[in-house]
Amino acid sequence: MRLFTLAGIVGATLAQPALAQDLDPSGSLRGFRIEGNVGADRFQAEGTHRNKLGYGGTIGFDGMLGERIVVGPEASYWRADSGSENCIAGVNGGTVCAKSYEEYGVAVRAGFLVTPRLLIFGKGGYVNNDQRKRFDPTTNRFYVNGQIVGPEVPYFRRFNTGGYQAGGGLEYGMSRNVYVNAQYVYSRYDDHTSRQRAMLGVGLRFK
Repeated sequence: MRLFTLAGIVGATLAQPALAQDLDPSGSLRGFRIEGNVGADRFQAEGTHRNKLGYGGTIGFDGMLGERIVVGPEASYWRADSGSENCIAGVNGGTVCAKSYEEYGVAVRAGFLVTPRLLIFGKGGYVNNDQRKRFDPTTNRFYVNGQIVGPEVPYFRRFNTGGYQAGGGLEYGMSRNVYVNAQYVYSRYDDHTSRQRAMLGVGLRFK
């Protein structure tokens, strides 16, 4: 009987470090991670905006500073479903359209562990967006103050524009390797267009 009691004490003693490791902040929120993202996308251009469903992914690494601070780099991909296009009437007729395709970003994320499983974070970095701009004329004449000054010429241009991103959110560890998050990210591009994203994410963490 004493032998079984001793075995039980030893087993419980060995199990405690493993349990503590599962709940420890540095164990559940440190290492490489990969996640999928989906949510609302608002692309703003030409003085208007378009709301669509968007999707993407993120890879990153989280390191610990002390017991509460989480810091690390990340890289992201995002795209609105079928692209996001804004169109307005031209000054002298016709239609001007701006369309956004893929966005690629790199950022630094920093957060604070409120509990061993709950992280509040903010991030900032660089983004690059693939865009298209086109003009579809409705007439063959270009007018200024009622006077014909030349032919109205259509154009189509596809280009990449850089910019910055800033955002933040909440992350919760479901287990040692699985987490979920919710975040908002604002991107401002050099051609005076911008994007807002409100996303949910599910991720895996690797040691």
